[in-house]
Amino acid sequence: MHVFLAGGAGVLGRRIIPLLVARGHTVTATTRDEARAALLRDLGAAPVRVDVYDAAALRATVRESGADVVMHQLTDLSGGDFAANSRLRQIGTRNLVDAALAAGVRRIVAQSISWVYEPGDDPADEETPLDVHAAEARRPMVEAVAALESAVRELPEWVVLRYGMFYGPDTWFEPRGLRADQARSGALVANADVTAFVHVDDAAAAAVAALEWPSGPVNVCDDEPAPAHEWLPAFCRAVGAPAPPVDDAPRNAFARGADNRYARKQLGWTPEYPSWRDGFAR
Repeated sequence: MHVFLAGGAGVLGRRIIPLLVARGHTVTATTRDEARAALLRDLGAAPVRVDVYDAAALRATVRESGADVVMHQLTDLSGGDFAANSRLRQIGTRNLVDAALAAGVRRIVAQSISWVYEPGDDPADEETPLDVHAAEARRPMVEAVAALESAVRELPEWVVLRYGMFYGPDTWFEPRGLRADQARSGALVANADVTAFVHVDDAAAAAVAALEWPSGPVNVCDDEPAPAHEWLPAFCRAVGAPAPPVDDAPRNAFARGADNRYARKQLGWTPEYPSWRDGFAR
């Protein structure tokens, strides 16, 4: 199988390429940075330099690659600019889907997130609607995710990976990452809001497995969604930060975490890191 990997030089892309190559797949991987082309080549991919916002160039690049599958692992979070990431989800995804359709690609696997479900009491499963009526501060993120997922569904075969919060090497949740710095400064507060995590190695493995999954959304997170009252002290210990300040206010109703039972029981996906407890410690 020939996979066109958009975002090949990213945190997940760099992990996905060796997994694909090991399974005998051919990989064309994108980057905007010529300096990263050598990295992609060393990982086993054919690098292509293209900007996802250049619709015409992207369309030509996908067509010329001859790919069977498009994998969308693009993000724009390096500067902590959530508006830029939302723009990428909307415009970048639109351009990538149009390019795939024009090239006759039948299947797409796309990165989404699992914390945009509507409010509820329990961790959300894939049948839970997205929080399209969210308050103003949250709504742009939800709308961007909804736009991404709607575009992806235009292909005959599609899988949306609703990832939990990434942690592990090269993420915000690692000893040199943004969240570790915030923990050391006391900026992170242990409250009742629930988060579902996923280690980046497990996220990458799920993306490769999704090449064979049936169409639909899939929560890709570990087995133990937990409130910050539980996970944040463990994270602080793991990164050498002091105990966090505590907020005993009730949980935000939308901060409910996500349920991975469909991936585990129906699709046979088993995370190497079944709980953030072990993952943070390791």
